[in-house]
Amino acid sequence: MPTPPTAAVIEIAKDAQRDTRIDAIETRIVDCITTRRHKLSNTEITHQSYVIVEAKLASGAVGYGEASTLGGPRWSEESVEAIRANIDTYIAPVLIGQPALAFEANAMRMKKAVSRNSSARAAVESALYDAAGKTLDLPAAAFLGGQVRDRTEVLWALASGDAEQEIEEARAKLAAREHRRFKIKLGFHSPAEDMVRLRRIMSAMPDGTEMVVDVNQGWSEATAIRYLPELAELGVALIEQPLHPGQLAATARIAARSAIPIMTDEAAFTNQELVQNATAASGSVYSLKLVKSGGLQELKRAAGIAGAFGMELYGGCLLESGIGAAAHMAVFSTLPTLEWGCEHFGPRILKTDLTSAGLVYEDFHILMPSGPGLGIAVDRDVLRDATRKA
Repeated sequence: MPTPPTAAVIEIAKDAQRDTRIDAIETRIVDCITTRRHKLSNTEITHQSYVIVEAKLASGAVGYGEASTLGGPRWSEESVEAIRANIDTYIAPVLIGQPALAFEANAMRMKKAVSRNSSARAAVESALYDAAGKTLDLPAAAFLGGQVRDRTEVLWALASGDAEQEIEEARAKLAAREHRRFKIKLGFHSPAEDMVRLRRIMSAMPDGTEMVVDVNQGWSEATAIRYLPELAELGVALIEQPLHPGQLAATARIAARSAIPIMTDEAAFTNQELVQNATAASGSVYSLKLVKSGGLQELKRAAGIAGAFGMELYGGCLLESGIGAAAHMAVFSTLPTLEWGCEHFGPRILKTDLTSAGLVYEDFHILMPSGPGLGIAVDRDVLRDATRKA
């Protein structure tokens, strides 16, 4: 029979629960300038806005989380203004006084307090993992099963719309051994113009340079059918979200006739939507994002669901700073497979990142932070200066 826990062990467990009691959850909006214009099919940005969450525990530990959007409620229904209001008004009150280590129960409390609001919930949960890890001197990955990898290859997105600038940028990344795989954003020019730009960029790259294209829902089924052969002839490795979400049958028809794998992104936020896309065979790769899954636990569940349907995994991003990137890395480090690596270049596209230590880019890879919590140090001065006034 198992040996019952001693009184000392019970007291240690009780102390840990008391130490991780959530005393406060505070939020702020920050605006960070990007190094260049970043364009998608439905918007473009020259700065990136975040909601930064600080979770303060009875232990004195402060954990950080981040909610990211792109140019307001365009990529999804959440804006930083709404995210902050919903955290302050609805999410924080149901968590105050609860133990941060009660990850599942706290996730349930947040789901009951707000519908969807996945980015808001993910930011709060990230902050709780960070604070709990700091209290117990454990990396956040330890709460998710433990690391199985200490690094993953990281892509860079080319998204200015200017082919010559993008070629120069890609060559600089290759020369510095920072990135050797690239994602090219399409959909903001006409398809014919996009093909000219794409061909120009790919012809300027060394042989074997892997290129992913992201249409960001910018095409119709007819357009995709027309240009699939050209993308295949160019040697494109992966096509991300060519059609609008909900067009399952049309996307499945594209996937069936494409020689290039199709990646599901905006079409599947919830696990239920992921199952629907998987059973419709609308894509063979899934883009993992906290902003979609709504938390670290749910992101790992999404990876398991996608894998069960035979989909390969890609670590997607929404231009997160080092805070948001580290939260993703905590999950990615624990996944049995991550076939396509990740694209968490967000900290590199900001003129000044919000972290001062923890994330390391090395030899085309991003290293998984290994310190307590998310394993990063937040630059309080940069955070203060970037905080939106009023």
